[in-house]
Amino acid sequence: MEYLDFEMPIKELLDQLDKCQIIGKESDVDVSATCTKIQKKLDKARKDIYKNLTPWQRVQLSRHPDRPYTLDYIKALCGDTFMELHGDRNVKDDKAMIGGLGKIGNQSFMFIGQQKGYNTKTRQYRNFGMANPEGYRKALRLMKMAEKFNIPVVTFLDTPGAYPGLEAEERGQGEAIARNILEMTRLKTPIITIVIGEGASGGAVGIGVGDRVYMMENTWYTVISPESCSSILWRSWEYKEQAAAALKLTGTDMKRLKLIDGIIKEPLGGAHTNRKDAFIAVEKQILSAFDELKDLNDADLVTKRMGKYAEMGVYKE
Repeated sequence: MEYLDFEMPIKELLDQLDKCQIIGKESDVDVSATCTKIQKKLDKARKDIYKNLTPWQRVQLSRHPDRPYTLDYIKALCGDTFMELHGDRNVKDDKAMIGGLGKIGNQSFMFIGQQKGYNTKTRQYRNFGMANPEGYRKALRLMKMAEKFNIPVVTFLDTPGAYPGLEAEERGQGEAIARNILEMTRLKTPIITIVIGEGASGGAVGIGVGDRVYMMENTWYTVISPESCSSILWRSWEYKEQAAAALKLTGTDMKRLKLIDGIIKEPLGGAHTNRKDAFIAVEKQILSAFDELKDLNDADLVTKRMGKYAEMGVYKE
């Protein structure tokens, strides 16, 4: 497993523990007391490090290469019931945006989300999780299909942003995202949104207008990445840590500002350290949110959703 710079004390203690256990196996020396001592230090180091994460460290965890992506969650939640649907019926099938029908238990859902790659080849294939206009139009097509058949929608947000290339702009990137935002506000079926990694700019908001919006503990959600913010304000990427703190991009900040509905707790060290528990936590949150929304009629559902977003940013002095 890869370790981030702030996790190096944990790696050092793990290496010590491994060496101690090897010595115990290969010799007659009783090292159980030493191993116990190292284990206690390891447990304390983990708690101390992950209890006091800075915003920038959470950004780093959200980008961890071992972190589960959209398809990992869908396969864990739905098993063999997931059926991926392709194409926007206009240009092509965008591999950075995936979607399809699946079941959690006996309840059908339309799952939509950005998908990143695991290595150089798949990252290029998935365009690093950055969707083109056809990706957002595919997402909207699937949402409209879900509305037609009264199927709730679940969206997973994990993108560094919508693809900024010339061809994307030529095909109407801004219009595609704006159209999705408009249509999602008045979609007559429940929408549950979860930020599972990076939630950057309009690329995330393009599938992020939900009745219930949740962030996993070690994710971020804001208008611009810390590096881009740093390069604009300070003309250098060196100030990305200060930018991350100023952007108020963590789940705690977003919850305090009433921009999301809740935070999904991750296993200690991040979702990648215990994928099974992370999947269980997400499943519970989806089913809980759906239980709150399923009895609302179409008019109340849309009215509440529009009211929720209309109130954001409103304050009195």
